[in-house]
Amino acid sequence: MPPASSVAERAPDPDVPVDASISLASTGGRRGDSIFRLVALAAGLLVLVVLAGIAFATTRQAWPAFSAEGIGFLTSSDWDPNNGKFGALAFIWGTLLSSAIALVIGVPISIGIALYTNEMAPRRLRRPVTYVIDLLAAIPSVVYGLWGVLVLAPNILPVYDSINSAVGDVPGLSWLFGGKASGRSFMTAGLILAIMIIPIVTSLSREVIATVPRSQREAAYGMGATRWEMIRSAVLPWSRGGIVGATMLGLGRAMGETIAVALVIGSNAQITTHLFSPGDSMAGVIANQWGESSGTYSAALIGLGVVLFAVTILVNVIARRVVRHFDERLKVA
Repeated sequence: MPPASSVAERAPDPDVPVDASISLASTGGRRGDSIFRLVALAAGLLVLVVLAGIAFATTRQAWPAFSAEGIGFLTSSDWDPNNGKFGALAFIWGTLLSSAIALVIGVPISIGIALYTNEMAPRRLRRPVTYVIDLLAAIPSVVYGLWGVLVLAPNILPVYDSINSAVGDVPGLSWLFGGKASGRSFMTAGLILAIMIIPIVTSLSREVIATVPRSQREAAYGMGATRWEMIRSAVLPWSRGGIVGATMLGLGRAMGETIAVALVIGSNAQITTHLFSPGDSMAGVIANQWGESSGTYSAALIGLGVVLFAVTILVNVIARRVVRHFDERLKVA
């Protein structure tokens, strides 16, 4: 028989009806849910308001250049501030090319590091490797740029010359590796960007891979799969959507980088497929030329920022759609 004290503790308060106490608790819970919903909605709307404000303010400041050049601002590569000509196509091309090089180099390395730390590395090595990768994200971009222009660019030029001499006349490859090589080039900028996006893509990919159910790994091993076959058939299909999202975030980071790219890309407004040639990017030209600009010149540089902002938003929208597509395919499978 339970003691009288425990029975008394469980007994309802005779002064408060049971139905009334339940009603008060449910009313307070609904009020808290309503407040939380309003706070969350306000936070989400605030982000949209900030983005809309940035887009409106920068577009208004850049309007003199947009109205003067028209569609030629996007389709022309003639950038001549002294004669009032502002064509951004060469800078758009440089931004996309250097970012593409960064993805081609950085994403496979990032996925390899994520798979190694999650699936293959001994326990005693996982934490040191993770710390080193995370430390790369803490290095300021100007340090990457200085290292690139002072160390990487001079020392990698002989490598560029060797590749140019070996394959520069081969049909097809000459489009990429022909022309006069320069240490400050699209390729050097892409290498620096690849190092800078590796921490982001690696960290996100590692977290996604860690969510793969243990049962899927064990099922693959139970079917006689090797470790690589288990990764290919169980881990990568499950993580594909998250890895694509991480890659798109890395692309956004690469396109928006300013100081490091400005120091190593060469500051030459040209459209070329030669990876070892100097070029320029939207963020780099803004950083290099803003101090000497005024009037329509300043408006054109702000216009480059508007274009970069629009491209970044577009990349994020595409990333969301791609991730949703892979998630839907995974659910169907």
